[in-house]
Amino acid sequence: MILRNGHVIDPENGIDRVTDVAFANGVITAVADNIPADGEGELDCRGAYVVPGFVDLHVHLRDPGQTAKETLSTGTAAAAAGGYTAVAPMPNTSPSTDSSEKITELLKRAETEARVKLLPITAVTLGQEGLVMADLASAKNAGAVAMSEDGKSVMDITLYREALRKAAEIGLPMFAHCEDKNLVAGGVINAGVASEKLGLPSITDAVEDVITARDLILAGETGCHVHLCHCSTAFSAKLLKAAKEAGYPVSGEVCPHHFAMCDDEIPGDDAKYKMNPPLRSRKDMEALREAIREGIFDCISTDHAPHTAEEKARGFAKAPFGIVGSETAWALSYTTLVKGGIIDMPALVRMMSTNPSKIAGHTGGTLTVGAPADIAIVTGEETRIDASTFASKGRNTPFDGRRVYGKVLATYVDGRRVF
Repeated sequence: MILRNGHVIDPENGIDRVTDVAFANGVITAVADNIPADGEGELDCRGAYVVPGFVDLHVHLRDPGQTAKETLSTGTAAAAAGGYTAVAPMPNTSPSTDSSEKITELLKRAETEARVKLLPITAVTLGQEGLVMADLASAKNAGAVAMSEDGKSVMDITLYREALRKAAEIGLPMFAHCEDKNLVAGGVINAGVASEKLGLPSITDAVEDVITARDLILAGETGCHVHLCHCSTAFSAKLLKAAKEAGYPVSGEVCPHHFAMCDDEIPGDDAKYKMNPPLRSRKDMEALREAIREGIFDCISTDHAPHTAEEKARGFAKAPFGIVGSETAWALSYTTLVKGGIIDMPALVRMMSTNPSKIAGHTGGTLTVGAPADIAIVTGEETRIDASTFASKGRNTPFDGRRVYGKVLATYVDGRRVF
């Protein structure tokens, strides 16, 4: 296949121009002007961007055990529809992904059920109970790209430090969900205008910031690469910047919902706006945007978290945390960050593809000749988010109906069109 006349953006190779991309047998074979046809199929990409497929370091596929919410098939179909060619599923399934056997089984199923590549994450502790360390070395050998206790933090700091030391020895990064459960105190919404208006128990910034500081300090002490998940506060950005300046092995992600929306936009007791970390203040949202401009955050992840409509109909007090994000991330990111003048297209591709690939040790994130033909074709055209069309089982998004810029036209994984 030859992709003709697209605006090719590959930050790894400094490419930002209209040209052609060719691939065959699952790999990139050329990036050049006027590639000879030689009998291959062709697709005119005039007016669109051709970029390395997006890589999401933070999704919840709910499979096994929670398949009413999502399955391996529907979750990866949603990813493909969002321009993603690889996703890292978090281990908080039922049962938890906490062993080499479960990693092996997940990858085996992916061969026939998944639309995109899987980058499995192992739990830090058995059953994510925070009591006994999982066998991290065997999980890594089975294919785990990171460890995480996502959905919670390992509160036993002695156990956690030992896990970080072990992970440093074997080269396994930690994807840290930073939340001090003792400070949550039943909170369901950010401490701010919405919590005051609705009279709901709130979650302060300190819930995140306290553990963020702890985890960054431990990264410096143990040498383990700590990747901060779904950063949502102004101070978490400052902490990450300070840790980087200190030379600690750290990185961080930010989610589109946290830089595209804030708590003063919550219209009422509608759990489609309930997520963890919660939508923060406008001041926090603007601080995240500035941190993105400064290059403090390395990547954009979705924290794709599908739930059933029945669960989300229970209101803030009783509904589970989480929103879907695979199929809205490109449009929200392009609209807010590129159209909003915060970063340019190469920087956005770097955050959605190149950098997450490097953090996970993944072979994607580039259009280098010989690299896997993992490609997304996207535009910046105006459109409207319509949750009823999602490939995901989840429809739980606060962005339904929002006018945005950005569509995904096609996604290729190893040269095979998956969307």
